[in-house]
Amino acid sequence: MVNSLEVRRLAYAYPDGTQALFGVDLSIARGERVALLGPNGAGKTTLVMHLNGILAAGHGTVTVAGTPVRKDTLKEIRQRVGLVFQDPDDQLFMPTVRDDVAFGPANAGLRGAELDRVVTAALERVGMLDAIDRPPHHLSFGQRRRVAVATVLAMEPEILVLDEPSSNLDPAARRELAEILRSIDVTVLMVTHDLPYALELCERSLILSGGVIAADGPTRELLADAELLAEHRLELPYGFTIPAA
Repeated sequence: MVNSLEVRRLAYAYPDGTQALFGVDLSIARGERVALLGPNGAGKTTLVMHLNGILAAGHGTVTVAGTPVRKDTLKEIRQRVGLVFQDPDDQLFMPTVRDDVAFGPANAGLRGAELDRVVTAALERVGMLDAIDRPPHHLSFGQRRRVAVATVLAMEPEILVLDEPSSNLDPAARRELAEILRSIDVTVLMVTHDLPYALELCERSLILSGGVIAADGPTRELLADAELLAEHRLELPYGFTIPAA
């Protein structure tokens, strides 16, 4: 079976000479939910921006469902890699929820009843169909994040990349989003500092530190290794203990 994501020897330096990635190797199988952990400045955002071709690899390769990320494949890649930003207001800019969710599929050529079907299905998957005709700015922050997820799901991506999905959510919204992410049948890469959320949602985690993958394994095992966490400036919340398996 073809993996959803293959990254091989990926290195990248910004134009000012700052080297952000030093040779990243990772594979994510279809249907996996994987957390990408790491301290600030580790290269997480730089890595994510390579997955849909916002940045071009200085060295190495990125392959999505068997398709290499290159200039001539960017249209296909950007339909296959759905990126949900940390701030949903960076993703929602149309007068109504319907318009926001329809924007991507309409640009891809869908029209009429098929476009309506895709929009309705995406909003149903995130529990926001009742808000279809509401302006996004009238929704709560948690609701806007769910709509932002729907805008990506409407494109039927191969892989859903979420940047800090639990940030600024109250406990109820956090739980609701977790239930949605568990229910959808799509590969997930979740970039997060929220270690308990990674444990809740992702059986596997990667630690990116210093521009390389420093650890890759079961989330429970990585988070139980206090020395590993300290080495890479990761901390569990005060008083949090890893539940027994």
